[in-house]
Amino acid sequence: MTAQVQSGITVVADARAQRPAEHVIVLFGATGDLARRKLLPGLFHLHEAKLLPERFRIVGVSRDDLDDSGFRAAARAAVEEFARRPVTEDCWAPFAAALSYSGTGTGTAGLARAVERAEHQLGAAPRRLHYLSVPPAASAGIVAEIGEAGLADRARIVMEKPFGTDLSSARELNAAVHAVFDEEQVFRIDHFLGKEAVQNILALRFANGLFEPIWNRDHIDHVQIDVPETLSIGTRGSFYEATGAFRDMIVTHLLQVLAFVAMEPPNSLRPKPLVDEKVKVFEALEPLRPDRVVRGQYDGYRDEQGVASDSQTETFVALEVRIDNARWAGVPFYLRTGKRLADTRRVLTLSFREPPRRMFQGADGFAPNELVFDLSEPGSIEAGFLAKVPGATMELGQARLAFDYQESFCTANQLEAYERLIHDALIGDHTLFTRADGIERLWEVAEPLLESPRGLETYAPGSWGPTGADELIEPHRWHLPERA
Repeated sequence: MTAQVQSGITVVADARAQRPAEHVIVLFGATGDLARRKLLPGLFHLHEAKLLPERFRIVGVSRDDLDDSGFRAAARAAVEEFARRPVTEDCWAPFAAALSYSGTGTGTAGLARAVERAEHQLGAAPRRLHYLSVPPAASAGIVAEIGEAGLADRARIVMEKPFGTDLSSARELNAAVHAVFDEEQVFRIDHFLGKEAVQNILALRFANGLFEPIWNRDHIDHVQIDVPETLSIGTRGSFYEATGAFRDMIVTHLLQVLAFVAMEPPNSLRPKPLVDEKVKVFEALEPLRPDRVVRGQYDGYRDEQGVASDSQTETFVALEVRIDNARWAGVPFYLRTGKRLADTRRVLTLSFREPPRRMFQGADGFAPNELVFDLSEPGSIEAGFLAKVPGATMELGQARLAFDYQESFCTANQLEAYERLIHDALIGDHTLFTRADGIERLWEVAEPLLESPRGLETYAPGSWGPTGADELIEPHRWHLPERA
């Protein structure tokens, strides 16, 4: 069965879908991979959707030797390759007119002049948005340059993960950022939280009286957040060697999703109350236990470009997380992610407790009592249960209730994750961003694992990872629903 949204239902418009004030957007790393695949196409789509300011300028900054016309050509190539709709000259021309370029060779003074020229074209005193699409090691230096150039006023800054590599480095990075920007000006981006399917966790919980009363330790046995990937590290060997699966995915993505699942209802969906409740979840996390973590490395990883021949970097991690509060005490949260696995999925599964007295025998191999969120775009929600098979005997069979975004809503005009988050940063909405105290708390609970990491288990590419991950979750099993 598939839940359908009928055409007569009233839909409440999102009040945040507003057009931002005039802006100069300074895109650091403007010729890099993220800018090419996501940011420039995303900005173009926001412009087409009239969700960029009516008057804006984009100043690209990178080490490449380009001028304005060269940057515009590179931007058009990126948009034509990755945009979701054809690029016509009529729609491209006004966007291209807003693009200019400043090479890093011109120094702090050159950056200041480029932004000043863009602001002069807009007139008055537009806001500034600095987007740091750069390697993590470069972030602190660029923040300092922005301060030296006098460009922190009227400004917000968007920063890509990872936000440090441990508690000490996270504190150092936050101190460097706060030397130039107030915390209210800082937007630490996690594209997972920009996904429609992830935000639907909040909608399902807090907009429906059916679910919130059973969203607790009395009814939920355990929770799984599972993000396997078939991809290898590709050309990111040097980055991955310094990061690994835990820092790359668990701290920055999966624990953020966990906070959406576990948070208490905020008193409103305004940014501060919602982020406050997320941070309370982080405060309640128990320190991670090294004996409840499995680290793996796929065969052949050490042969990848940029990887040490004796590398101890994990490409797979599975772990158990506990939350010490009244709602979740005793409920394990199992997190798993890794490279070169059997499938690419993004799945959240809530497994509910069995009835106190089980009178029926279930269908073999079927997992009832589960609520499953497919967090891939456009996403779906599915409940599995047992029902009577028609006939003279009490025989049970598998049954499902499913909601699918693609079938139930028009998704043609939805924003991709980066687009949604860029728009939120432009209007100053912190709801889907992470805060300094929350980041530092996550590194604090991770310290036992980072100080005493478990040994590596190797696994074959195309498998489901080390066998230790199955032992970690026993007597349960990792659950990934069949694809439709």
